[in-house]
Amino acid sequence: MPDASAAPKVAVVIEDDPDVRHLLAGVLEAAGFSTIAVDNGLDGVQAVLAHQPLITTLDVTMPGIDGFEAARRIRAQSDTYIIMLTALDEEADVVLGLTAGADEYLNKPFRPRELRARIDAMLRRSRTLTPAASAQQDQVGPSFPAARVAQVGGEGDSDAEAHDDTWITHSDLRLNPDTRTVIVQERGEIELTRTEFDLLYALLESKRRVRSKADLTLMLRGESYVTSYFVGDADKRAIEAHMTNLRRKLGDSPAQPRYIETVRGVGYRLTPED
Repeated sequence: MPDASAAPKVAVVIEDDPDVRHLLAGVLEAAGFSTIAVDNGLDGVQAVLAHQPLITTLDVTMPGIDGFEAARRIRAQSDTYIIMLTALDEEADVVLGLTAGADEYLNKPFRPRELRARIDAMLRRSRTLTPAASAQQDQVGPSFPAARVAQVGGEGDSDAEAHDDTWITHSDLRLNPDTRTVIVQERGEIELTRTEFDLLYALLESKRRVRSKADLTLMLRGESYVTSYFVGDADKRAIEAHMTNLRRKLGDSPAQPRYIETVRGVGYRLTPED
């Protein structure tokens, strides 16, 4: 698993357009990376497995296998940060990219300074997971830091018992930030990606306070409200895609929400307590 502070700064560029490939290599080399550039998905997968880069940039439309399939193959064997670059910007495309394993989804044409900013933000993210989270192979995104939580259930006589009984609850939904476990009473334990878990955790902590899509994007990047890093339409669509996946797994309906409300034109918040 790559570590931003210890791993060699290697990047793989998978891009069939030679001009874009040269631009990407230039941005990454200016950021201190050595780069390996290839022009198709199959060679890209092999390059990632051979060099285990810290960062991989990945085009979507390529000969051979497309970027979505390449991302799935890479993610199955590598924890490299994946930045997906594409002219496709519909929500369905964003969902595919994120589900396949991308950490960032950036639309073409892109601005080199924005790409550099996203790279810097990704490298500040923690990739350290709990054992329970590490067992999930489809996870994408950073690990949300521990925060103050409410105690529910019985009072334990030991630190271990207190740790096990640390939960945040909303209706019949329960989340344990230490074990990164989510339980819905009627559905049992729910398997979430890292990003889905972090979004749910943020909303549970915020309760009825609305969290905007830009706010949630910055939270996932580990940035504050006051930031020079760009939050664009693609970022907001990515949040929408993650929320769609999260609601589906929770069995929640946007039309009649049990847990998460959409505040039209703003963002998301928890439903009122029963």
